[in-house]
Amino acid sequence: MATLYRILLPLMTAFLLSYAGIAGAAGSLHKIRGFLPDLQFTLQAAGGKTLTQDDFRGDTVLMFFGYASCPDVCPTTMAQLSQVMQVLGNDARKVRILFVSVDPHRDTPDILQAYVDAFDSHAIGLTGTESQIADLARRYRVAYRIEKPKGDDPDNYEVAHSRGVYFFDAEGHARYLAPDTESVQVLADAARTLVHEQDG
Repeated sequence: MATLYRILLPLMTAFLLSYAGIAGAAGSLHKIRGFLPDLQFTLQAAGGKTLTQDDFRGDTVLMFFGYASCPDVCPTTMAQLSQVMQVLGNDARKVRILFVSVDPHRDTPDILQAYVDAFDSHAIGLTGTESQIADLARRYRVAYRIEKPKGDDPDNYEVAHSRGVYFFDAEGHARYLAPDTESVQVLADAARTLVHEQDG
């Protein structure tokens, strides 16, 4: 796993640094409008629902990729985004967190929704077929890898994935990419800026 992270980290770092010359919103947020495509997907949510980007038209979307049994990055990021929603106050009603699983074999829609509900009621867990997840990850340059199972249990395996939270405005345009090390206040300020653009 350590070796794999040494491989994945430079890939994501190179992607982030490629936008270093572009003025960010604040801190280490990077403006990505025009560099990454608009929000577009067809994925499965809890309750047998199929959701697309059109279901979030008019909302500011904070999207990131992970998996429910992630031991460190994902729960930390979800807790951070939950704090962002608290800081946003009334503006939070116009913001949605989308947690896209890169582990569709174990993360059923209902399992995934139960996981994100433990952090924030504005969060929606999304999954799909392996092909759908791979296509969406490729669309937003997300690197991930599912390791081989340990022992005889086919469900006992680890998943490595790159980090980052993608911000989309109310029209679905990709606007910011934030590292998971960014502060809650900077993330909240960026989200509030997009919400107020919508109101303006």
